[in-house]
Amino acid sequence: MADLTFHQGQPVLAAGKPLAQAKAAVIMVHGRGATARDILSLSREFDAPDVAYLAPQANGNAWYPYRFMEPIAANEPYLSSALAVIDGLVKHVEGTGIPRDKIVLLGFSQGACLATEFAARNAGRYGGVVGLSGGLIGPDGTPRDYPGSMAGTPVFLGCSDVDFHIPKERVDETARIFQALGGDVTERLYPNMDHTINEDEIDFVNGLLGNLVNVEA
Repeated sequence: MADLTFHQGQPVLAAGKPLAQAKAAVIMVHGRGATARDILSLSREFDAPDVAYLAPQANGNAWYPYRFMEPIAANEPYLSSALAVIDGLVKHVEGTGIPRDKIVLLGFSQGACLATEFAARNAGRYGGVVGLSGGLIGPDGTPRDYPGSMAGTPVFLGCSDVDFHIPKERVDETARIFQALGGDVTERLYPNMDHTINEDEIDFVNGLLGNLVNVEA
């Protein structure tokens, strides 16, 4: 039996408003070789009061061992364990009284791949899905017959058009899949950008969070 506890029990760091006082929450998923503290530091760029930020830590600083475009089975059981971490956090936030449509899934690089894959496999109305330099997991030709509907969830996909790790074709495919699932998709490919996060992406997330905390459900 596959061990699905690989990432369980790792720390979850928090910033911003405590969940009990927050109007919205962002689950922030770090990339390969990075830490929860690294991705959580991005929250300082967001001018959104009343938002709680949560960042889970991967065991060994990587959510799965191989590239995201390798066969899915090659990255098991680590991938399933990582997806279970996100699922547990979403349910924890909902349990504090913040509904799913006020929860944003945000990831960078490997974390973006994980966040988008989780959202596609667990389609529903989220506050937002933000994939920064990432895309859906699996090799070319992977079946994408995800059930459910994103029900108008804002989905932002930003990436360099020459990213060494993330082919722009995979970002395009990810955008198409989320559109087919009923997401409100914004895709931006930035010419000759490094594998990083830019001000335009930060501005988009700021606007997304502002809408979440200022518009009553």
